[in-house]
Amino acid sequence: MNRFAPTIGIVGASLVVAGLIAYSLAPEKLWLVSLCEGLALICLIAFFVLHFETVKAFSARRSTRMGANSMLMVALFAGILVILNILAARHSQQWDFSETQRFTLSPQTHRVLRGLTREVKVTVFSQERSPTFTVYRDLLDSYRSHSDKLRIEYVDPERRPGLARQLGVTRTDTAVLESGGQTNRVTTASEAELTGALIRVSKDDKKRIVFLEGHGERAIDDQDKGGLSLMKAALEKQGYETGTLTLLQQTAVPADTAVLVVAGPRRAVTKEEQERIGRYVADGGRLLAMVDPNSQADLDGLLAPWGVKTGKGVLVDFKDKLAQGGINFLLIRRFTEHEITQDLTSVVLFPDSRHLVLEDTGPGAWSAIPLAQTSPESRAVMNAQGGAFKLDDKADVKGPLPLAVASTPKQQAAEGRHQPAVVIVGNSSFASNAYVNFPGNTDFLLHAMGWLTEERNLISITPKEPAMRPFVPNPAQERTLFYVQVLLLPAIIFFWGIMTWRRRRRL
Repeated sequence: MNRFAPTIGIVGASLVVAGLIAYSLAPEKLWLVSLCEGLALICLIAFFVLHFETVKAFSARRSTRMGANSMLMVALFAGILVILNILAARHSQQWDFSETQRFTLSPQTHRVLRGLTREVKVTVFSQERSPTFTVYRDLLDSYRSHSDKLRIEYVDPERRPGLARQLGVTRTDTAVLESGGQTNRVTTASEAELTGALIRVSKDDKKRIVFLEGHGERAIDDQDKGGLSLMKAALEKQGYETGTLTLLQQTAVPADTAVLVVAGPRRAVTKEEQERIGRYVADGGRLLAMVDPNSQADLDGLLAPWGVKTGKGVLVDFKDKLAQGGINFLLIRRFTEHEITQDLTSVVLFPDSRHLVLEDTGPGAWSAIPLAQTSPESRAVMNAQGGAFKLDDKADVKGPLPLAVASTPKQQAAEGRHQPAVVIVGNSSFASNAYVNFPGNTDFLLHAMGWLTEERNLISITPKEPAMRPFVPNPAQERTLFYVQVLLLPAIIFFWGIMTWRRRRRL
């Protein structure tokens, strides 16, 4: 038997390798794998039994013991590495040290991912050599680590053109999101676009935001500086539907209106229209009213039951104003603690605004809370003609003054009824195409809309973009920069050079 022992050992080792190959090629044929490994075990046991004395003598050697110890240490170290890798894979942790925190998902995205109730398929049509492919992959890996509802597939459109045509993809670097029969395409690899698309495809119903027309309001289809086309686009990216309404032709606000927006009317709003708006709010509706100074809309009768009245004059500020603008271009940094303002970190620009006056409507009525206030150096100027402001300490109203207010009933609505709410802003140009992209303006607008629509996952800072954050100095900061950079530093260098030159001449 000893003569056949080497052959038995070789056969056993060969059966081990054959079993591994069979498992890798045909894992479903477990009987074949089990047969190979079972025969291998029998052959190896027989080999060691026949060579028991040889194995015993070999194990008694000093070199064998040292080698066994070394192999044991290697095995233990490998086991530790395997355990650490398993723990790291199941409990991953990331740290973002970038200046803009561009690799950290925003609070809004976290809320959206946690709120997913159904599976969302994301198909990215991009090539691996494209820089956009890496951006998509990093973002979607972060998304997938926070939700198990995402199925992600990367497709090269050149290799699978049929699938691209099937999903209507006509350009590379496009992501298609599908869920519940809804489809949305993203052509920009950014968190804002992906989160907006995720919101849209994960909701069956879309809340409708309606803009009042017929009184010279800013139009949502107007692409000029004074229009609201960018505001409309921002709202639609958040999953809202937009539309228009003319209360001169309709006797009531449609029942499917989630928020009614009155965006800077210039002409008078009739008493009948104000009554229809009032009935809509009383029945649980939500209203965003933006009223500019020197407007003939005269909405005080509508706003009075909610504890708000529009103030006279135009707001100016000699400190917190846009450096390259007039004193009526206010930079608002003072916010009251509220759901709308809880995450605001950027200043909001309000050009050409009026202040609001809060009034007590009595017990059981409405409670108005100021959202944004001007600085103590501000005032409401009563004499303002054609951009010229004539100050009058007796007539002007000195700050700080509120220019944005949120108002809700003091008592909760009856069971089964919606709680009404209104937001009034003494300015509409902050939402126009000219200023809506100013740091803070879009945030404030979307926060207010998220609060009015009762969609808490939208009340957060909009997803971060890897973009520059401009420093907007006020006039005092601008003068300080001028004196330091243009006058002081060159003067110091000049005198230092003169002193160095004189000292060297004396040598």
